[in-house]
Amino acid sequence: MYDVHTMAPKSSRLNLRVAPADDALLRRAAALAGVSVSEFLVESGRERAERVLADRTRFALDDTAWAAFCDSLDRPARGWPELRELLERPRPE
Repeated sequence: MYDVHTMAPKSSRLNLRVAPADDALLRRAAALAGVSVSEFLVESGRERAERVLADRTRFALDDTAWAAFCDSLDRPARGWPELRELLERPRPE
């Protein structure tokens, strides 16, 4: 069987335990969606994983916040003498 998302053969297996109420809920939802429980869980898990990872790499700003963000990027870097001193110290042996 091939995973439509990656077009690679499915070769990994996940096993999980769920409460009876969660099992019933997942089976009902999968049936209503017209897919197997496995397909339902993989698709749902993939969507959630992509959202979680996107939250770590992307952010959205309104126009005012975007302008402030761009202004801060355009300002010259300010000096941090302490940081410069730290980075110029010889590495301990």
